[in-house]
Amino acid sequence: MNENEPKILVVRLSSLGDIVLSSPVYKNLKAKWPHAHITLMVKPQFAQVLAGHPDIDEIMVAKKGLWANIRQIRAGHYTHYLDLHSTLKSILMGFFSRIPNRIRYDKNSVARRMLVKFHKNSPVLEKHTLDKYLEALKAWDIDIKYKAPKLGDWAYQHANMTGKKVNKIGIFQTSFIGDSVLTTPLIQKTAKLFPETKIVVITRPQTEDIFRPMKEVSEIILNDKRGWNKIFGVWKTAKAIKNSGIDILLVPHRSFRSALIAWLSRVPVRIGFTSSEGWFFYTKTVPFSWMIHDAERNLSLLQGIVKEKFTAEKLSMRYAPSAEENVARLMKDFNLEGQTLVGIHAGSAWPTKCWPMEYFVQLISRLQTELGVKAVLVGGGAKDADLGEKICQLSKGHAANLCGKTSLADLMALMKHFKLFITNDSGPMHIATAFDVPTLAIFGPTTRELGFFPYGEGHRVMEVKDLPCRPCALHGGRKCPLGHFKCMKDILPDRVFQNAKEMLEENHSLPAQTEKKAEPATAK
Repeated sequence: MNENEPKILVVRLSSLGDIVLSSPVYKNLKAKWPHAHITLMVKPQFAQVLAGHPDIDEIMVAKKGLWANIRQIRAGHYTHYLDLHSTLKSILMGFFSRIPNRIRYDKNSVARRMLVKFHKNSPVLEKHTLDKYLEALKAWDIDIKYKAPKLGDWAYQHANMTGKKVNKIGIFQTSFIGDSVLTTPLIQKTAKLFPETKIVVITRPQTEDIFRPMKEVSEIILNDKRGWNKIFGVWKTAKAIKNSGIDILLVPHRSFRSALIAWLSRVPVRIGFTSSEGWFFYTKTVPFSWMIHDAERNLSLLQGIVKEKFTAEKLSMRYAPSAEENVARLMKDFNLEGQTLVGIHAGSAWPTKCWPMEYFVQLISRLQTELGVKAVLVGGGAKDADLGEKICQLSKGHAANLCGKTSLADLMALMKHFKLFITNDSGPMHIATAFDVPTLAIFGPTTRELGFFPYGEGHRVMEVKDLPCRPCALHGGRKCPLGHFKCMKDILPDRVFQNAKEMLEENHSLPAQTEKKAEPATAK
């Protein structure tokens, strides 16, 4: 590697204050080597906060095990190792990583212990920690031009970090409906940042309707994972991406398969998450944090291109105009015109994410008899259609079953007719929020902290708090691992009904005759 373009790894695992204090270190390194690639290794909880420093090119998230860290350091092929942590662990990481140029700051550990244990002060402790950081740089013949942190050191700068003209940016999302909906802010923000650049979306045939109507999307590449395509589709999709001429590929999907396809496509810049199963296939990785909503996590991938941090605006979606005609026909066929409608999605790909069917039956009956609103069951596929039919029969006609009768585009067009949407943790939940439908979500094995809760204001989540077994899985499971299914069974129909009633009242969505006789709702 060119000696004027060193790859420098700086290790400062904790704490947040010390990391922020270290800002002048990176500024001095860049002053010495303007084209240096600087990576900062920090603990996971600090990664998202520190990802925007203008002099830091990459954040490496520290792993738990010593050898796990050594392996990821070796994979980076660094030329310089700056240890600002100066513990046995960081010293061993530097030694076994075989980086040729290694320095560390003098922590004066013995003197510090003597002060704490025996109250014996030492002149070496009179130096500020930052001064010690900067003193360590002298071993690399670095002139200290920046001696203190300044306001704006951690500010985000909008600039194309690739240094090249970007003609096409690809966004790879082949997961479920909900994940696809939560990728739309990433597409919209990318289009704003790169208005002259074409955006290509790689997705599944089942979620194509989410992206096809978007004005920001110039091209769609389909990645069919069904049947033999699960194997042969890898090569087919990689070839299609390669032939499309994409310059940068953003991959929110964290599967090994997605990362492999990205690598096989030979796109010059491939950006994924540090926690992706195939992270080593990417040219750049950004920190993955459970502390923010999934829509904002997806936006963080842009930090691999621009030094700026974004928050997602409210979700918004479009659908094909033909869907309006289909929905108008369904509204007429099921005699739904002129009624106050509440959408209900009772299904899920994961059985443990489904609120009990008999609970939905009780809820639907009360919505009709006590509030005068009509429940409309929605969902796709034969499984949802069967579930919807059973619920309709048991609720004695108090619901209309549109399960299996709508395409994805139809479902989007149908949303504007709902005054409220009651749902399990599923893809239609995110579609509802994207169309500004007040959403009442029922969470069992999953939790808000996983980042997939209804995005925006005016929504509610029903859950059993302080249940120690939650969450039991990222996406749910086939059956309750403990056999009691308390996370769903303990969310009683009356509680959901009272919250639904409150939300309808707050939005003045109850039929006129019901509003007159409605009593104050009980506590949530």
